[in-house]
Amino acid sequence: MSRIVVFGSINLDIIVPVPRLPVLGETVLGQDALISAGGKGANQAHAARLAGAAVSMVGKVGADGLAEPALALLTTAGVDLSHVGVSTHPTGCATIWNGPDGSSTIVVSTGANSDLRSDDVPDELLEPGVILLMQQEVSLEENARLIARARTHGVMTILNAAPAIVPARDVLECVDTLVVNEIELKMICKAFHLSGNDLPARLADALGTVVIATYGADGVLRTDGTDTLHIPARPVQVVDTTGAGDTFVGVYAASLARGLAADQALEHANAAAALCCTRRGAQTAQASLEEYSAGL
Repeated sequence: MSRIVVFGSINLDIIVPVPRLPVLGETVLGQDALISAGGKGANQAHAARLAGAAVSMVGKVGADGLAEPALALLTTAGVDLSHVGVSTHPTGCATIWNGPDGSSTIVVSTGANSDLRSDDVPDELLEPGVILLMQQEVSLEENARLIARARTHGVMTILNAAPAIVPARDVLECVDTLVVNEIELKMICKAFHLSGNDLPARLADALGTVVIATYGADGVLRTDGTDTLHIPARPVQVVDTTGAGDTFVGVYAASLARGLAADQALEHANAAAALCCTRRGAQTAQASLEEYSAGL
């Protein structure tokens, strides 16, 4: 089994269900808040571990009271945290408003995540066969440096281009798999002057990489520019979409690490993300391999 190394953010989430989003200057009364471990990097590491992979997390937290609860579920799940450092900045924190339809509006305070450097990943973690998983709640420049290092070490790289920021094209050309949602896909294609009805295939062809595009209720698509696979979404009663995308990415990477073919990995990731949407929170909503694979 391959090991997964996650280079990314660690946050503490404060999630408040609201009847509607407030307008400027308005106060809206919400329901009971859920305080939960989060951060895109940590969410994906937790999902990958629950999916049966060996996972090392590389990140930063602050020397404050938020650090322990932010790392609690990773610790319980058995994620290797020996490469999580302590920053002079506070632990990252996200405030999340959940609408009645399960949609989320999120504001992230980067905090300690801004101190994460590519050099925090030691060479011994970048062995051939390792899968390196990254997102964009940390410095894009540090992501770029780590992607270049990984390439020289023969490490597979998966970049989730979330939140929606356009990386440099030469960086994306060095990534093995790019995972985007519909907003991120359109933003990147516009920046690279790509248009048409089949944007994932056009982007994959332009970059020479695999593109996975997630479309929520319209399912997920994987393409290398020539061959395309579409998997429909699983019908569920949506409660909270907060961690669904991170769950998808983490489970997809874990499924590859466990030796599954790409189409099987997509099925597993799709099922896990759908189940995540039926529960509140990010890591608290993620299911084990036994749970999400029961209906496959």
